[in-house]
Amino acid sequence: MRKEPTSAEEKLWSMLRGRRYREAKFRRQHAIGPYVVDFACVSARLVVEADGPSHSDAEQAAFDAKRTADLEAWGWRVARISNAEIYAASDGLYDTLDRALKG
Repeated sequence: MRKEPTSAEEKLWSMLRGRRYREAKFRRQHAIGPYVVDFACVSARLVVEADGPSHSDAEQAAFDAKRTADLEAWGWRVARISNAEIYAASDGLYDTLDRALKG
């Protein structure tokens, strides 16, 4: 678990915390099994991951795929959002979050 979030994670957290987004309660750095996810909405069984440039690395992408498969096998849905999308705070970001929350 990282002690210092990235700037993209900080920006996304400022949007999600305190039920600011669609009244959904999100937790930051939430443990699920052996993993610590960036954000989780337990009631919706939703994980939101902020993906920076390192996630395009082949080894990291393989780890992410296994982690996503494990989380989904345990009944969680996973939404991966790129840092660029977070920084842009465009309609695409809100659409992604809305779709993820609705399942």
